[in-house]
Amino acid sequence: MKISGNVWKYGNNINTDYIIPGRYMELTDPYEMAKHAMEGIDQDFINKVKKNDIIVAGENFGCGSSREHAPLALKYAGIGCVIAESYARIFYRNAINIGFLALECPEITKIVQTNDIIEVDLTEGLINNKSNGKKVNFIPPPPFMLDVLNAGGIVSYLRKVDDW
Repeated sequence: MKISGNVWKYGNNINTDYIIPGRYMELTDPYEMAKHAMEGIDQDFINKVKKNDIIVAGENFGCGSSREHAPLALKYAGIGCVIAESYARIFYRNAINIGFLALECPEITKIVQTNDIIEVDLTEGLINNKSNGKKVNFIPPPPFMLDVLNAGGIVSYLRKVDDW
C-alpha cells in the first residue's frame, strides 16, 4: 500500500489547539471541523490543502488536550496521513481509533520541505521524497493496525470481526 502527496511541514509541539482551535469544540460534524483544520497555526491551510496531502512535523505532534476533534479535522480535510518525528500518545491513539494514519519517523523532517512530493510505502516502511530523491525508512504499522485503519477505525473494525 502506497500513499503519495504534497507535504505541509510544521515544527515541534504542534498542539491540538493549532490543529483545531478550542472555540470549535462544540462542533460535532467532522466536515465542519475540517473547515478549521490547522487554523491555529495556518489560517489559510484549508484553502490550500488538497486531498491526500501529507502533514510532516517534528516532535510531540498533537500534544495538549485529549479530544478527538484534532485527528477528525485532519482526516475530513482530506489529509492522507501525518508523519511526525514523535507524537503525543493520546493524539496517536485517537488517530488510529478513528481510522486516520499517523506514522512515526524520527528522520522525516531532515528530508522534506513544504511542497515536496513524497511517496510512503506502508509495506516496505520507506518514504521516498520524489522532489529531491532522498529516502528514509520507518517502522511500518503492524498488520493489525492496518486492518483497523482499513476498516475506518476501531469501532468499525470490532463490528466487522465480532459481527455486532
